Amino acid sequence: MPTGTDLLCPRPRGVFRGAVLTLLFTGVLATAAATGSLPRQEVAARQGGASGDAADRSTVDGAALSRAAAAAMADGKSGKKAAEEFVSRSGDRWGAVYDKKEYAEFEQALDGAYTGVGLSAGRSETGRVRVTRVRAGGPAERAGLRTGDRLVSVDGRPVDGLSVSEVVSLLRGEGVEGSAVALRVERGRAAWSQTLHRARVATEPVTVSRLDDGTLMIRVAAFTKGAGTRVRDAVRAAPAGAGVLLDLRGNAGGLVSEAAVAASAFLDGGLVATYDVRGEQRAVYAEGGGDTGRPLVALIDGGTMSAAELLTGALQDRGRAVTVGSRTFGKGSVQMPSELPDGSVAELTVGHYRTPAGHAVDGRGILPDLAAGERAEDRARTVLSGLGGGS
Repeated sequence: MPTGTDLLCPRPRGVFRGAVLTLLFTGVLATAAATGSLPRQEVAARQGGASGDAADRSTVDGAALSRAAAAAMADGKSGKKAAEEFVSRSGDRWGAVYDKKEYAEFEQALDGAYTGVGLSAGRSETGRVRVTRVRAGGPAERAGLRTGDRLVSVDGRPVDGLSVSEVVSLLRGEGVEGSAVALRVERGRAAWSQTLHRARVATEPVTVSRLDDGTLMIRVAAFTKGAGTRVRDAVRAAPAGAGVLLDLRGNAGGLVSEAAVAASAFLDGGLVATYDVRGEQRAVYAEGGGDTGRPLVALIDGGTMSAAELLTGALQDRGRAVTVGSRTFGKGSVQMPSELPDGSVAELTVGHYRTPAGHAVDGRGILPDLAAGERAEDRARTVLSGLGGGS
């Protein structure tokens, strides 16, 4: 069931325009998936999403793109639209162009917060739009909305004929704190109208729990700022000998720097990934001092993307974790932002990532050590027990 939150995010060209960060991050890209991007000063992986069936080696001439946008503006046309057409013709399937507001919103998302009503929406098997998650402390929870409630309309517009991303866009509006949004909601036979006021909502990209056998379960839904530190702190605080299930299923990516910090929880320094930027080779390293002896199993699936794939590849290639689940998404290209004459921002593919053993990720994904489907978590717990990490 496709789902999405009222959080805009980066998206790959031609897929779910105006998409949302998969729930920053309930693990589904209702509207987005992860791309790897390099902010101006820091290695990062953005969100995005599309078929990972073939590696895209094309890059776009940023100077030519800027000239095309400037020429369109000189003719009284939209520079952003001209840039989008240029990128579309280039063959860069991960290239995208954002206006100022869109780019600011997804920069905000990587900070671990966004402006919205604090609910996730998805389409049920019957095709109706329902609430799939209500974020604690957000406007939706304070208004009494619950998981399973049906959304009938947003600001008077019926939603059943809309895509999830369009519903999300209506929920977010202009992303202005305090602005009102009117919902028509059904619960069973009851129906009512409810006006919510958008607010800045903090996300919870990392959740930590103890299972009944003493195993530490760390679920990482996205690598927003601070996520890597939360993983590392959880491992350091775990009882000696307790095994770790690192759940990266549905992880839409995020900041590569945060994935490197998470790797530092389990590795004593060393290589996490290599990447190239227009032919220049670079590398991402873990910090020293990680717990290299604690039993570790990583859960992965087709929703494990970008930065999460780099972490998976590092743990797998370096023999630090047993990976269980299914092939990862296959998003291993690097994007770099470039500001255009009208203030919009183009993110263009400039290179590709590889795992420590030199394996390409883009268009290929990473195969688990042990394939598992619906019962992947049970299989992972069995494997962890065999490693001495569970009862």
